[in-house]
Amino acid sequence: MGSKSILFFSFSLIFFLIFQAAFADSKHKITSPFDFLRHLQGCHKGDNIKDVHKLKKYLEKFGYLSYKNRTHADDDDFDELLESAVRTYQLNYNLKATGRLDVDTVSKMISPRCGVADVINGTSRMRLTYAFLPGTRADAVNPVLRAFQTWAANTHFRFSRTEDYVNADITVSYEGGDHGDGFPFDGRGGTLAHAFRPTDGRFHYDADEQWSVAVNQGSYHLETVALHEIGHLLGLGHSSIEGAIMYPSIMPGQSKGLHGDDIQGIRALYNF
Repeated sequence: MGSKSILFFSFSLIFFLIFQAAFADSKHKITSPFDFLRHLQGCHKGDNIKDVHKLKKYLEKFGYLSYKNRTHADDDDFDELLESAVRTYQLNYNLKATGRLDVDTVSKMISPRCGVADVINGTSRMRLTYAFLPGTRADAVNPVLRAFQTWAANTHFRFSRTEDYVNADITVSYEGGDHGDGFPFDGRGGTLAHAFRPTDGRFHYDADEQWSVAVNQGSYHLETVALHEIGHLLGLGHSSIEGAIMYPSIMPGQSKGLHGDDIQGIRALYNF
């Protein structure tokens, strides 16, 4: 075979291999059903852009938006209701709440995610408010704050304190004996605390127990018990693993943090 033929064959082989590699790469490239959001980046209230109606459907699916007038749900107008929905989404995901479809918002929206709505019946459980009822011991405040921060660091939940305990998602208080919730406390050394799963939100320490901020023999550690009860507030049940915070019993002078079993449980519960 002549040198020209060999050269031609070599170039043809290289071209074929490059084509095959490109074709194989295109076959393995995954397209997301959320990719339409990419070309909407930068749009804001007042715009009319193709596929804005798909953005509306996306936000409706995950609970952020509800149109009474279905005509507006199907058009491509970036209206005031849509701006408000985008702003709520941004707040839930700790983004700058501009109401504009900026690069960070689009990046978050196109990420693969759980199909369960973020907002259910107008209430978002990604941003929970908590309040201490009047009469709560002052020394309990910081341990409970730290417990909320620990859960926030390991979940997508965000917690903020409010003084409006009537409308708070979660309330914390000390109660004793029969305190009206159907689960009376029983004095020292029995039931230490309890909390009610969503959407009740009450967290009660037994006022008759000996509590301490530091880890002290003869008293129960406020922060450890708060970590356990907040787990219930988020929907977790008890664990059979003794090292887990959701293990149902604790001894005086004992402290714990979150265990891998607790984190695995909350992530499985909320699919994140």
